[in-house]
Amino acid sequence: MMVRLHSIVEGQTEEAFFNRVLVPHLSNQNVFPDVQLLSSKRVASRQQKGGWTSYASAKRHLDRWMKQDSHNDVWFTTMFDLYAIPEDFPALADCRSIADPFQRVQALETAFFNDVQNLGCYRFVPYIQLHEFEALIFVDPQKLDWEFLENDEAISRLVAYSEKSPPEAINDTPTGAPSKRIISEIPEYYFRKSSAGPVVVDKIGLAKLRESCPHFDIWLKKLEALP
Repeated sequence: MMVRLHSIVEGQTEEAFFNRVLVPHLSNQNVFPDVQLLSSKRVASRQQKGGWTSYASAKRHLDRWMKQDSHNDVWFTTMFDLYAIPEDFPALADCRSIADPFQRVQALETAFFNDVQNLGCYRFVPYIQLHEFEALIFVDPQKLDWEFLENDEAISRLVAYSEKSPPEAINDTPTGAPSKRIISEIPEYYFRKSSAGPVVVDKIGLAKLRESCPHFDIWLKKLEALP
């Protein structure tokens, strides 16, 4: 059985990661994904793409796509960051009281799934990244040397930090989030994250990502099982 998977992602980094890493892998499992970015805002006469600006906008995006393609062989998924999650997200206030980040993100995904059922589509696998895409880089920060030459000392400090905490447990404070930690050591990453980030994660490899990131692994297993 073949399944088509429509994927909505937060930004260009996630889009590039999906196309570079997940599309080839899932296609081998008879799951054929395509990816759309959330539309954030209009600037002048052109559409500015990307942006996890509000839950309402994400739900509208999902609703439009679900109405456009309601065939039985179609499923939907998301890749949004827990970091800076919009304040209008369902059950957010209640879930914030959950101390364990894995239990918190699972509760948020359940609330997301339940709310989307009101759109009339049950073929939906929500995914919220703990705590943002760059957590995947902390599986093996040494691979940053593929993209950022002559940053040996900075990369060594990131490697040392990665040994203290599981990647998905790195906090989501304004200065402590995974991307903020990388940018503090390698400022150039800020300007190249959408191109360099997916390359680095690809070099780390899916097997290692899944071993070190259990929440990510659970999502991927669900997608692999769709057929």
